[in-house]
Amino acid sequence: MTTVTAKSAVTTDAVAPAEVRPAAVEVHGVHKWYGAHRVLDGVDLTVRPGEVTVILGPSGSGKSTLLRVINHLEKPEIGYVSVNGEPIGVRRHGDRLRELSERAILAQRSRVGFVFQNFNLFPHLTVLDNVAAAPVATRRLSRPAAQAAARELLGRVGLADKAAAYPRQLSGGQQQRVAIARALALRPGVILFDEPTSALDPELVGEVLAVIKDLATSGTTLVIVTHEVGFAREVADRVVFIDGGRIVEQGPPAEVLDHPRHERTRDFLAKVL
Repeated sequence: MTTVTAKSAVTTDAVAPAEVRPAAVEVHGVHKWYGAHRVLDGVDLTVRPGEVTVILGPSGSGKSTLLRVINHLEKPEIGYVSVNGEPIGVRRHGDRLRELSERAILAQRSRVGFVFQNFNLFPHLTVLDNVAAAPVATRRLSRPAAQAAARELLGRVGLADKAAAYPRQLSGGQQQRVAIARALALRPGVILFDEPTSALDPELVGEVLAVIKDLATSGTTLVIVTHEVGFAREVADRVVFIDGGRIVEQGPPAEVLDHPRHERTRDFLAKVL
């Protein structure tokens, strides 16, 4: 279990821009399978605006796939996801759902930030341009305006002095903080984190969790897949335990983590605590 350390390099300012309104997320009866393997099996989930939801579960339980479905990086076979009441990736036509164009999906996706476990930074761009690129391409900001906003975000994640560096010159923890700044650059109403510390050396985990902790106290809607149970206990409004593509149980951290009702949850926690 990793304990969140004091933030030496990270400022205590709230990371989310004040003008961003947190979004509600609803997952409606989602099924997803690859060939004969069913990864998600009728998932229903509601995340209220400003809520921090942490998703726990064993490897292969469907956690990361659920995040990718929320952002429509994966298309569900059955069901759909809505953000603030707007279906993501589809449009209703009578009683049917039809896929949107890729351009329309990209516009929707810009309102749902995603932080990947392996950073996914552009290696040929500086840190500053990694953060500024999406607002220029998606929101049509001028490059100077996007870079000014990027510098502010880099300062907020403790990396103002790394603006001219390239990803290869940064530690894993620094790269992940850049990835968080990049996700924030589009001012999304919700941010999804897919095991954001799993690719980091243990000594670097705390600096990334500290940034996410700031976000968690700023009112931003967060959905976090993680194995950091101690962190979940500290920041989550609600913990969701998923296994076999189904939500087994969910509730406040003190309820799910300290007094789990389901035997499968108890078995999982006994192995990771």
